[in-house]
Amino acid sequence: MKALTLTQPWATLIASGAKRVETRSWGTSYRGPVAIHAAKGLGPIGGKSGLRAQCGTPPFDYYILQWRLKTKQIDLPLGAIVAVANLASVKQIDAALRAQIISQTKTPNEIDFGDYTSGRYAWFLDDVVALEKPIPCNGALGLWEVDVALTRSLDTLFLVKREGK
Repeated sequence: MKALTLTQPWATLIASGAKRVETRSWGTSYRGPVAIHAAKGLGPIGGKSGLRAQCGTPPFDYYILQWRLKTKQIDLPLGAIVAVANLASVKQIDAALRAQIISQTKTPNEIDFGDYTSGRYAWFLDDVVALEKPIPCNGALGLWEVDVALTRSLDTLFLVKREGK
């Protein structure tokens, strides 16, 4: 199974259902199951103090609080797979796609959780299944392969949860 590493709080936003479009500077032709991995490091957002500040600003604060209440966890997982999703499509962002995302999103703050600059790519995720317990694992840049044993467990979980909708 492929995996995609995201810095927190964005990995948790995907796992919680608040974020369904991941924005990247690069596209991919890959479609199919993808594990959502929360990076171990917090450098891109300014460390732990940057994470606290990000989680305390609207609309992040609302969704992170809902996640904390639902999972009974205080700290966001780091260095772990937090969800499995289906990468349904990848489209290059332009003004028309940005307007479509704003008007048709399933989550009201989707546009607040990404960089929708023209020329970047929108990765559309569906069938997101949050893991009850994050699975510790090292991440990597780009799309990377989860080891075979872990892939089998994630595949089984993903299929069972998707069929049990």
